Amino acid sequence: MCMIGVWFRHDLRLTDNTALLEAMNQNEQIIGIFHVNPKQFKIGTKNHESFFKACRHFFEVSKEVGFPIHLLYGEIEAEFKQLIELFPELTSIYFNQSERGFGKRRDEAMCQLFAAQGIKAYHYQDSHLHGANEIKKADGCAFKMFTPYYNVWIKQKKPLFRQIDSQKLAEKSVDETSKVFFEERNNQFNDLIADFSDVSEEEYGAKPVRQRCQYFIDHHLAEYATKRDFPAVDGTSKLSRFLRTGELSIRELYYRVVQDGQDSQGKETFIKELCWRDFYNMIYAENPDQQTVEIQEKYRGMQWNQNKQLFEAWKKGETGFPIVDAAMRQLNQTGWMHNRLRMIVASFLTKDLLLDWRLGERYFSEQLVDYDPASNIGGWQWAASTGTDAVPYFRIFNPTTQGKKFDTQGAFVREYVPELRKVESKFIHEPAKMTRQLQENSGCIIGKDYPAPIVDHKEMRQLALDLFGKQ
Repeated sequence: MCMIGVWFRHDLRLTDNTALLEAMNQNEQIIGIFHVNPKQFKIGTKNHESFFKACRHFFEVSKEVGFPIHLLYGEIEAEFKQLIELFPELTSIYFNQSERGFGKRRDEAMCQLFAAQGIKAYHYQDSHLHGANEIKKADGCAFKMFTPYYNVWIKQKKPLFRQIDSQKLAEKSVDETSKVFFEERNNQFNDLIADFSDVSEEEYGAKPVRQRCQYFIDHHLAEYATKRDFPAVDGTSKLSRFLRTGELSIRELYYRVVQDGQDSQGKETFIKELCWRDFYNMIYAENPDQQTVEIQEKYRGMQWNQNKQLFEAWKKGETGFPIVDAAMRQLNQTGWMHNRLRMIVASFLTKDLLLDWRLGERYFSEQLVDYDPASNIGGWQWAASTGTDAVPYFRIFNPTTQGKKFDTQGAFVREYVPELRKVESKFIHEPAKMTRQLQENSGCIIGKDYPAPIVDHKEMRQLALDLFGKQ
């Protein structure tokens, strides 16, 4: 009997998985496949550790329901060739495609390999409500501005959320994990992640996803528009990591919000954020070099500051600007950063330090557990004023003003910058303005316990205006 392979990637779920559903509609047995390339794994990066923890949990859950995942480990083309040789009955591979960047190039190369091996490839758009080529202008061209894109996007019918019959899946499942070929690769994967902490049921998989999703809808969605900018408040969904790994289907999230959430400005604002996710996916597909090249040509070849000490201070959260430092320490400690803070630290890096936005984007790619290339690159190019529909270069965030506005009493700063915990709220965002006596009273001597500002915002703002203005 013929056999179908379902190749999993960033779609670590057995519910509402398009490729899996389409494979189940065929009258053939199904073998679940996951490929690991150790050369792409970076030791010590929260992004990769979080993803592979999610993988490990997914493998365990899949095995429990009777649909074990078969691991491939090593160079991708060689591994799939061996898989095809091992199973002559394998006739087709189903997978959820990537529409941009490395993933797209990999998929195109693998489709050529499958064709050369006599294997049919079926691929589907699964990770977004609308794919990169679905929302177009009337003339068929791609949008460059978000608002007109959103005005078309919001009117389009959204794909349905679909359940999967786990019993039927188990009946169609192929279990060849006992073969030496797969045992060897499973051992290699376990060696790769041997130093990871144990996976908790409260952190990964369907249970925490649905709990967090429902909690957000019940308690925070209605006020999302007014509370999402305040980092000390639990006002955001914190579901981005689950979307990135595919533990949560974007369609399930959308329909839960639409059906369970009461009509409010918060609900409308949150749905608009889902549109931003589709928009940046489309922008990356249209600009495949955007991870390294500015979308706006006039900003290519900018003479960025090369001061490595400033970059290190930014990474460590030792800039002397409390809201920036608290944000970077939150990232370094937790692997996540509040969205308002992502804008603040990106603006600070590019406009106050005049450092290359690519440095920040690359650092985020290593540290963020919810790292999504399209959204992250899009966000960095937005903040650097080099991207599509970006913030104008003359709109420069004042980090002190931002701190006072969105963390007025300094609750967030105090949580992540313990040196400032005893500082009066009046000075929490400008501790360098304290008198020597106040510094002693608060146990925070500027220049010793906490750094003085590494730059003068007013001076750097003018330098940024001059640098961008002459492009």
